[in-house]
Amino acid sequence: IYTSGTTGRPKGVVVQAESLFNFLLSMQDMFALNQDDRLLAVTTIAFDISALEIYLPLISGSAVVLAEKETVQDPSELAKMIETYEITIMQATPTLWHALASSAPDKLKGLRALVGGERLQSSLARQLQQLACSLTNLYGPTETTIWSTAAALEGNCTEPPGIGCAIWNTQLYVLDAGLQPVPPGTAGELYVAGTGVARGYLNRHALTAERFIANPYGPPGSRMYRTGDIVRWREDGSLDYIGRADHQVKIRGHR
Repeated sequence: IYTSGTTGRPKGVVVQAESLFNFLLSMQDMFALNQDDRLLAVTTIAFDISALEIYLPLISGSAVVLAEKETVQDPSELAKMIETYEITIMQATPTLWHALASSAPDKLKGLRALVGGERLQSSLARQLQQLACSLTNLYGPTETTIWSTAAALEGNCTEPPGIGCAIWNTQLYVLDAGLQPVPPGTAGELYVAGTGVARGYLNRHALTAERFIANPYGPPGSRMYRTGDIVRWREDGSLDYIGRADHQVKIRGHR
């Protein structure tokens, strides 16, 4: 999967089948899809999160409904698809969820809403919750195989939603500049280790060595990915997303 990164120059991320398999099994354990579910796929295959839309229905026995590009770009038409095909679950960026909730909120009632790719604002989270959506906030860079954390959002979101806890076989470290752990409530850079960590960047050995580093807290030979994201631990062991360590921004989920 190619990702633009902070420079705008595409980088090929070498993701192993084992990493994708671990991710999919973790997602199925979390969402428990079955033959009664219909997932609406709205993501271009150039975006890594499309792997969830393609493969999760295949391993769960649920149905996948493909939305055309023109439909995804028209919130009212996309909302009609949700109603017509009796969609039960959909994954999208906050930008798209906001467009849907603003143009056709009645079509979203009771939907399982997976949100990721951009920071989720509490106002949008509350709006979706008021529509009785089952809301999950997801976080993860391409370099750690799609989503690395998940937070099931319950109650009324009155503060910025957290990004949750690690998925299966994933370790999270919030470290200072000296790679030392910081206490809960203190901002630090997020490092991700575990099965989801990619092999590196295709033919970019120096950059791979810079971002995929030895994991001093794991087994000998293990690695962790330096995300460049600033986070902090909550007292309950979940994470808050604060921002970037650099000037990277995301538009519609793309770096």
